[in-house]
Order: sequence, then structure tokens, then C-alpha cells
Amino acid sequence: MDGMSRRGFLRSAAGGVAGAGLVSASGFVSAGAGAGSPGDAGGDAESGAGDAAFRPALVKPERLRPGDTVAVVNPAGALYSATDIRIVVERLEALDLRVRTGEHVLSRHAYFAGTDEERAEDLNRMLRDPSIRGIVATRGGWGSARILDRVDYDALRADPKVLVGYSDVTALLNAVHQRTGLVTYHGPVGMSPFTEFTAEHFRRVLFDGEAYTLENPVRVGNDLTHTADRILTLTPGTARGRLLGGNLTVFTSILGSGYVPDTAGCIFFTEDIGEELYRVDRMLTQLALNEILDAVNGFVFGRCTNCGPGSGFASFTLEELLEQHTGRLGVPVWYGSMIGHIPDMFTLPVGLEVEVDAAAGTLTLLEPPVA
Repeated sequence: MDGMSRRGFLRSAAGGVAGAGLVSASGFVSAGAGAGSPGDAGGDAESGAGDAAFRPALVKPERLRPGDTVAVVNPAGALYSATDIRIVVERLEALDLRVRTGEHVLSRHAYFAGTDEERAEDLNRMLRDPSIRGIVATRGGWGSARILDRVDYDALRADPKVLVGYSDVTALLNAVHQRTGLVTYHGPVGMSPFTEFTAEHFRRVLFDGEAYTLENPVRVGNDLTHTADRILTLTPGTARGRLLGGNLTVFTSILGSGYVPDTAGCIFFTEDIGEELYRVDRMLTQLALNEILDAVNGFVFGRCTNCGPGSGFASFTLEELLEQHTGRLGVPVWYGSMIGHIPDMFTLPVGLEVEVDAAAGTLTLLEPPVA
């Protein structure tokens, strides 16, 4: 098949599979259509929930409100200072939230924040607690993927709540969305600087539930034109679809597992940090070989922070790599959105219907991102 016909085939095939499920009154697909059994702490391996084409009905958590209690847990890399967790708590308290920390946020098991069992235990305890209305990961690093089979997805089905993070937390955000249909949020971790920009978008999405257009700021500063936070349009156009993606390294590392959402017809976003460009090329190739690129409606690359050519022979630029991998798709593509390992970042609702305009470099939420 050529690229366009293959995209059409993949979308129609995914639609047929998703349409075969029976949606219960709670909004989730019944167990006979692929949901896990009640009480299962993450082991949906024998059901359709382990199939990327499985698409449960969309569910949104309730918005955060001043005075709500949120939990701080660490599903990945270790913190090395009690001062760090104090700063995380103060940031969230400044948003008028009450904060409860997981028992193991300062635990350390080599480079992890405790053993896999301890990190999963912290997360599941907060998922099962009805007083907790949101969960914020303290940091990324590495480790979230190691606990995906231990997460109590049934607890989230019974009591949907806000789940926020990025970088390594990409694995958890996508697994939760794939297994439950819950909208999750690619946004700052507790150790992220909550700049005015970051805090504003965090509030607009998670507190205000605003359906609005996200666009890069224009800051001229001491120059005749603005030089920072510019976008680069690679393929102009507009498109709609569910917003899916996350950190490129982490997303590609879970391909082939039962924790990747059905990406057919989506708006795919990604970002990364500290990767030499040949590795970015390799990971974009992984997306292509898994037929993800052929099936998307649009592609947004945020930032690739500190991603250089490395040493040795000449390298493609990032723009050249993106053009090579996406130029043939005939869908809107742009680079430079406020997504990634940067101080000023958007909070993105994973799984929500959005519209992108690649010429303008905008991403519009077509419905409220929270209930």
C-alpha cells in the first residue's frame, strides 16, 4: 500500500475494533469487551486491554479545586535531598492545594526511588484513597515502566483522578489511558520550576477546565524581533484527533507492550532531552516501523533539549530528520511547541480531542480537559 492508503486502512481497522466493544453505564468497556477483571492490580494481560487497538470510552477526572488534597509520589528516579521534597510540597501548596507525600518518596534503591514494589505501593495507596484528588510525580529519570504491571488500574476506573507528569512518567500516562480511557496530563513534575507560564497553563487545564488554544509566547525582549520559543512549520495544515504521545525515548521503549494506546488518527506529540541526533533518527524509525507515523492525523515535536550531532562524521539536523520521517505523510507537522524539558511548558491532556494548526503552531483543546 502507499502511505495514504495504509493510513486509511489502519484508521478503519482500529475503528472496527474499537466499535466492537460494549460500553457500560460507567463509561468503560465491559469485561467481555476487553476490560480487566475487578480487583486486578494491573494484570489485564489476557484481555483486550493489552491490545493497542483496544480503545475504552474516554473518561475525565474531576477538576482540581482549591483545598483539594493531591499526592506526591515518585514512580521513577530517586531524590537525594529532603529539601527537594519540601520544595515540591511548597510549590503545590502555593496553588492552594493540600499535599500528602508517599511513604517512599525519599527512599533509594540504586537509582530508583525505592524498589519496584515500594514505588508501586506508594502509587496504588494514593489511587485507592478517595480523599486524594490528584497525583503529581516528583521527577522523571527511569523506572515508571518497571511498575506498569503492578498499577491498580481498577482503582482508577472506580475513582478517576488527575495524574500529572512528563519525561519518564510518559510510560505511566499512556498505560493508564490505554487501560482505563482516563485522560492523563503531560505536564510539570514536582521538581519542575513552576514558572508563571507553567503555573498558568497548569491552572487553566486542571483547575479551570478551559477549552482553549495553546500557543507559544512572543517575547521580543532586547531585540528587534522575538528569537526564543519560535515554531518551525514543516508541513502546513490543520487536523483533528486525540492527543497522544510523550517523551520519545520512553514512548518508543514501551512499543510492542500492552500499554500503548491506539494511535490511529491521533495528533502525536513528542519531545526529548540529551539524545544525539542519530538516536532521534532511530526512534523516529521505530515509530515508522510500528506504523504509528502512517496512521497519525498530525505530528508535533516540542523541544529536543541538548540534542546535538555528537562527535565524528557529519549529522543531519533535527529539522532534516523530521522532514525525512514526516514529509511524506501529508499531515500537519511542526516543531518548537512548549513541550519538553524546558522551564515554560504546557500541560497537555493525553487522550483529549484537539485541533492543530501547523502554520500557526497552535494546539486547540476542543472540549474541557477535566470534568
